[in-house]
Amino acid sequence: MINAISVDLEDYFHPSEVQRYVPPSRWDQLPPRVEAATGRVLDLFEGASVRGTFFILGWVARRHPTLVRRIHDAGHELGCHSFAHRLVYSLTPDEFRRDVEQAQDAIAQACGVRPRVYRAPSYSIVAGTMWALEILASMGFTHDSSIYPIVHDRYGAPGFPRHAAPVQTPAGSILEVPAATVRLPGGGVSPIGGGAYLRLLPYRYIAAGVRRVNRDERQPVCLYFHPWELDPEQPRLARGWISRLRTYGGLTRMHAKTRRLLREFSFRPLTEVFPFPSP
Repeated sequence: MINAISVDLEDYFHPSEVQRYVPPSRWDQLPPRVEAATGRVLDLFEGASVRGTFFILGWVARRHPTLVRRIHDAGHELGCHSFAHRLVYSLTPDEFRRDVEQAQDAIAQACGVRPRVYRAPSYSIVAGTMWALEILASMGFTHDSSIYPIVHDRYGAPGFPRHAAPVQTPAGSILEVPAATVRLPGGGVSPIGGGAYLRLLPYRYIAAGVRRVNRDERQPVCLYFHPWELDPEQPRLARGWISRLRTYGGLTRMHAKTRRLLREFSFRPLTEVFPFPSP
């Protein structure tokens, strides 16, 4: 079974937990680390002969166009991760459209590719923001990967289908590819998609979950992580033990976990694993 691997391309000061304490007005004052961190990701992918999907933040594309070109030239798929990492449910529909357009423009200016796959910051397409899928479809996006069918205090759409499926909107169909989950005894759902879950949960739990979905449900999964998760020396900007745990917990083990994951499973870019359904 071939699964999808994806990277949310952002710097260490972009995560939502950090933005509570470091507003966007300060971003240009902080030393960037995204190029070095992404270099580690690209080296891991090259070493495992893996191509993935990079959901690129427009803010990063505008300031680091050579990095975007490097990712593209290495054969990876380019996706859109918004422009300013603003949560969808904090935006109006018009603000959301403008943010996506701005991000698409920045990525296209960097490498000549206008992304058609999207992932919202912090999986912030939830029950109250499903209108975003219609806007994405109207803009020509074929795939979205912004829904996490779990219960969480900041995001999540419990009860949403756990596997990739087309969503019909007035503007057309868009294929939704949720982050990976595993069904628990008793009917609950556990996240295994990556990010903090990959950092904090035992590797064997993540790997067993992926294998169970592949074997028992005969379905591929979509996993994700961020370049800053391979940068254990990054400044600690988040405050409070919950925010710090979510952001920095397990950083020192993440490189080894990711390398093992890439070697033990087969991965390809998102749209190759989950092609858009033929009419």
